[in-house]
Amino acid sequence: MTCKPLIIGVAGGSGSGKTTIAKAILSQIGSIEALILQHDSYYRDLSHLSVEKRAAVNFDHPDSLETDLMVHQINELIAGREVEVPRYDFTTHSRVSPGTIKRPAEVILVEGILILAEPSLRELMDLKIFVDTDSDLRFIRRLERDIKERGRSMESVVNQYLHSVRPMHLAFVESSRRYADILIPEGYNPVSTGMVVKTIKHWIKEIRSSHQEKEASPHG
Repeated sequence: MTCKPLIIGVAGGSGSGKTTIAKAILSQIGSIEALILQHDSYYRDLSHLSVEKRAAVNFDHPDSLETDLMVHQINELIAGREVEVPRYDFTTHSRVSPGTIKRPAEVILVEGILILAEPSLRELMDLKIFVDTDSDLRFIRRLERDIKERGRSMESVVNQYLHSVRPMHLAFVESSRRYADILIPEGYNPVSTGMVVKTIKHWIKEIRSSHQEKEASPHG
């Protein structure tokens, strides 16, 4: 891959349907090379802390994520170099080795609740999407996910939602929607998602055409 990739941000509250939309985009863009980078992969390693202290960390605050590393790795992918993305174990709040190798692609989908709240990430994005889903739906989805996939109890999920998820959503996530170029309502929306896919295909076609013209030019 020799063209600069398109960087697409997909943000929204916890349980809004960001991952579903990112995967839908990935499955619908056909032969275009693409990958997903999840902000969740960059949670800081807390293996040096006791179990009690790990559980007390506010995982919905920007400081809980190593965003600088994500920015660095996106820039590496833009430069045409592969990266090793961290793998995070949500049951132990620690990173697992080895990480996941990601190779350069034409489209990089960056997904996470706080990505639009981070200026360093926003600056890299060509298109910013915010998934706008009602809070009751988001809470139900988060509750089901954390119990089934992350081994949490209902009580711990509810407590975390009331003491950190909701306050941090209001402080950081909700306000970041103003940076979005596109709002997608109620989680997965086939019309809005289709519009995004059409836009991506058009951009990639133009980028490829421009690159071919430069290569064919005697002054290129």
